[in-house]
Amino acid sequence: MTTTDVDLEITGMTCASCATRIERKLNRIEGVTATVNYATEKARVRAIGVDTAALIAAVESAGYTAAVPASAHAARAAATVPSRDSETAGLRRRLLVSAALAIPVVVLSMIPALQFTNWQWLALTLAAPVVVWGAWPFHRAAAINARHGAATMDTLISVGVVAAFGWSLYALFFGQAGLPGMHMTFSFLGNPSRASGEIYLEVASAVTVFILAGRYIEARAKKQSGAALQSLIELGAKDACVVVDGVEVRVPTASLVPGTIIVVRPGEKIATDGLIIDGASAVDISMITGESLPTEVGPGDRVIGATINVSGRLLVEVTRVGADTELARIARMVEEAQTGKAEVQRLADRVSAVFVPVVIGLALITFAGWLIVNGSVELAFTAAVATLIIACPCALGLATPTALLVGTGRGSQLGILIRGPQVLELTRTVDTIVLDKTGTVTTGKMGVATVTVFNGTSPDDLMRMAASTEHGSEHPVAHAIVDKALSQGLSLAHVESFSAHAGHGVQALIDGHPTLAGQAGWLADSWSITLPPDATAAVADGEAEGATVIAVAWDQKLRGIIAVRDTVRASSAEAITRFRALGLSPILLTGDNAGAAHSVAAEVGIDEVHAGVTPQGKLDLIHALQADGRVVAMVGDGVNDSAALAAADLGIAMGGGADAAIAASDITVVSGDLLAVADAVRLARRTLGVIKGNLFWAFAYNVAAIPIAMLGLLNPLLAGAAMAFSSVFVVTNSLRLRRFAPTARAQPIR
Repeated sequence: MTTTDVDLEITGMTCASCATRIERKLNRIEGVTATVNYATEKARVRAIGVDTAALIAAVESAGYTAAVPASAHAARAAATVPSRDSETAGLRRRLLVSAALAIPVVVLSMIPALQFTNWQWLALTLAAPVVVWGAWPFHRAAAINARHGAATMDTLISVGVVAAFGWSLYALFFGQAGLPGMHMTFSFLGNPSRASGEIYLEVASAVTVFILAGRYIEARAKKQSGAALQSLIELGAKDACVVVDGVEVRVPTASLVPGTIIVVRPGEKIATDGLIIDGASAVDISMITGESLPTEVGPGDRVIGATINVSGRLLVEVTRVGADTELARIARMVEEAQTGKAEVQRLADRVSAVFVPVVIGLALITFAGWLIVNGSVELAFTAAVATLIIACPCALGLATPTALLVGTGRGSQLGILIRGPQVLELTRTVDTIVLDKTGTVTTGKMGVATVTVFNGTSPDDLMRMAASTEHGSEHPVAHAIVDKALSQGLSLAHVESFSAHAGHGVQALIDGHPTLAGQAGWLADSWSITLPPDATAAVADGEAEGATVIAVAWDQKLRGIIAVRDTVRASSAEAITRFRALGLSPILLTGDNAGAAHSVAAEVGIDEVHAGVTPQGKLDLIHALQADGRVVAMVGDGVNDSAALAAADLGIAMGGGADAAIAASDITVVSGDLLAVADAVRLARRTLGVIKGNLFWAFAYNVAAIPIAMLGLLNPLLAGAAMAFSSVFVVTNSLRLRRFAPTARAQPIR
């Protein structure tokens, strides 16, 4: 039996109850676990031994349609005629026409001075198209659901509108409301002591307009909140330049295959992921990582598709195309996060599933109760209709998915990928953050830490001679010394001869001076270079801090000591401060030696350090912290971190790290900047806060409003307006997350 994960695009859903109904239908199939999201209009299904056709048939049997989404390339090609745009345009047209017809009906009904003889018949003429055509989507959905033995929020709306219009027809044709000279008055609250013979055309038409307005705003908001994912898809280059028989030819990106050599000129987008084989340039990666500064690249460096080549001409060998690219992976992770459900959303879904039949029952009880207590059919009818209309729990269904949609979309724009909605709930309780050292707190690249000079040598002369000597070496320590000298503007001397002594050092003849650079013991034992006591102390101090110490000598005299070590990220110390501000206790965890670990910890402000730890030891530490009652977040980037990332309550991977680490994580920070980890926690907590606020409003609204309506204290027209406003409030509250900004970075002191 094969297990497959299938995404389905669902059409025909009009409320959260629809999503719940489809979800139940799919989950009744043996071997199927499904989640349906109303806001994204998608279903995520894990099926064991069930083909896609059977899943689509199950959705169709519930009264909806389903299809497998097109690929990203196909979606991009079809982006000129998106279905969501046509849906929004249709709602807008229906809303404008209905509003133009309903406004005169409401004005005539509310202002007695405007009620001329037989005005009620004009009101009927204007209201009828609104009730029939304007509210048709609600009637149609209610009929489809009734045919399948279900009731949704559309049922409440349709029944309420039809009841108000049906009562008005009865009163006009068979009662006293159709007589010439009939007048109506308007009150914000119903009056239980007064039975009214008034018609309800303004209620039927105005409620339709209010609900249409709410649906239109929802549709627009869903389109806006999904814009981040669409923009990710749109980022990719449409074509690429390849060399064919010595001639540069532009071809569609979709035709590229791994191994193809593409040419990227300054200002062009890099068509797909690849490896630079020739050329040097600065690449703007802000669209992927959120980082503003371009990254310097050269031969051997990896580049990501959709980033922009800023300066030089590059030759890039294609390594990944289509769904395997970094851009496609990011888009897939964002979409997976938006389609999932948090536990708070599952609670809302369970409430929505039983809410509609309960409300219909309450409306019937209200009608019967007022008939018994007051004997007025009109008052009983008013209270029952208000109960139906006010109770629609649209806000419940929108509370979580809209916030999740906007929050994860904003995160993707900032280079923060939140894997799923359950991650949001984890960030609320995390109190400890465990940080891998290499590649996380540090850059993972060697750099010159300290320079100590002897025998009257200047630091610049020492760096120039050391870099000139090391220039012929491929060792990372040699590269660090050369890079440091070049960054100081020093020019390298001409090397007349060069030889390397594996594991010890190098020697060269520079400007007629025999020069050595290597281990201090090698210089002393093999070349009889005397180390004074202060030089021996400098070597010991450097090695105690985990640095690689290089002694440099020429003309048989020790000239200086250069300590090289993994460099600390410029933002790490500030990030640790922000972790503490978020209530997180930082712990440094590394397989490196204790000297290097404690040196880095002291530099960034971490008190608790665990050094010399194996991958199993990292996993054991996470379990030990959890056993002590701590909720642990783990930040890492290497394959050796993947087990600890998976075991932690919240795993956070640095985007430049190993695929295994990223796969095991809950959050991926594409930029690799530790400050962005703090922003990721802030964004996740902010999104969770918005979800809770939305749910509180939705629950409180229904709890407070239904009793008021049942007591006959609420005009159905105002009930419709309030119900629409509750959905609009939830959506607009979620859209505030689009304004989330990363914390400003401290400016370096110059």
